[in-house]
Amino acid sequence: MFSRRHLKWALFTLCFSSVLPLHAASNPALGQIAEQQIRHLSTYFPGRMAGNPAELLAAEYINHRFQQMGYQSNLRGFNTRYLYTSKNGKQSWRTLSATSVIAARSTLLNKNISPNKNDAISQANDQKQIIIMAHFDTYTPQSDHDLDKNLGGLTLQGVDDNASGVGVMLELAEHLKDIPLRYDLRFVALSAEEIGAQGAENYLQRMSKTEKANTLLVINVDSLITGDRLYFNASNQPAAIAAKEQALTLARRYGITAATVKSQVASPCRADKNVFYTAGLPVLSVEASNYTLGNKDGCQQRAISHHFPQGITRHQSPLDNLNYLDKYLPGRISQRTHDSVKILLPLVQGLVADKK
Repeated sequence: MFSRRHLKWALFTLCFSSVLPLHAASNPALGQIAEQQIRHLSTYFPGRMAGNPAELLAAEYINHRFQQMGYQSNLRGFNTRYLYTSKNGKQSWRTLSATSVIAARSTLLNKNISPNKNDAISQANDQKQIIIMAHFDTYTPQSDHDLDKNLGGLTLQGVDDNASGVGVMLELAEHLKDIPLRYDLRFVALSAEEIGAQGAENYLQRMSKTEKANTLLVINVDSLITGDRLYFNASNQPAAIAAKEQALTLARRYGITAATVKSQVASPCRADKNVFYTAGLPVLSVEASNYTLGNKDGCQQRAISHHFPQGITRHQSPLDNLNYLDKYLPGRISQRTHDSVKILLPLVQGLVADKK
């Protein structure tokens, strides 16, 4: 009889081996790797709520993918908690151990200098860096009311929220793995976003003042499928605004419909980016939504219709899954992964590539 450890490894091996032939394809079209990863994460790791086995397996898979691409990548575990509200209004704390993934390439490699071997993601404090970030956890029910409404839970695939962001992040990492760098490059796959952005808080707490000051831009990629159009929204820092304008210029060049919000506001639906805004870091937020429906925060993703009665799929197991989205938004996953990578890849290359 298998032990739990052996069973976990067998499941991980199955999940990893099944995607290998997809990456063996030569010269895949832009967006194809991202779509493959979205479908893989959604199929093999549904219900990846912070602290549960599916979340840990997903973290190990993402970490292994980064390591395969040659990045210095580690799992980062942390303890946290959230409030649960019962039907009678009683609140109680629930504790858990969540796991994020941090991957990096350093400019030190360009100079044949080995980074600190005791920490695979450590870098010199005086190194300028670009961070690309996406959360991979799915919604954790935080009340009896959530359970009654079938929000979150073990069956939620989280295709849109946020396998989509992780898939695009992994494709960007694939294309950027060998280019000479002028700035350090970090990819951050966060957990515990769905319980109050605890992963983002933990990441920020571990950043030194110098590292924060040397962070030139944070690109947060979240929920790219359901929304009516792509949005590139920026915090008030010049670097973020310049990146937003460049993204919109690229979108126009390639005939991709994209928009921005002139007066950026904190959104309850994007808690992780809000944490970085508050910390004063320059943030470019990439998402699909609709800010023209009377909802100033972008939480309503699309016009209300028979198949999308609330105008959202967020946190809803019957809607945010591959079968439903492929049926009622046919071709959308392929289109959005292509469009997102088509814009973000040259944008990031322009920022980090060593032009010498």
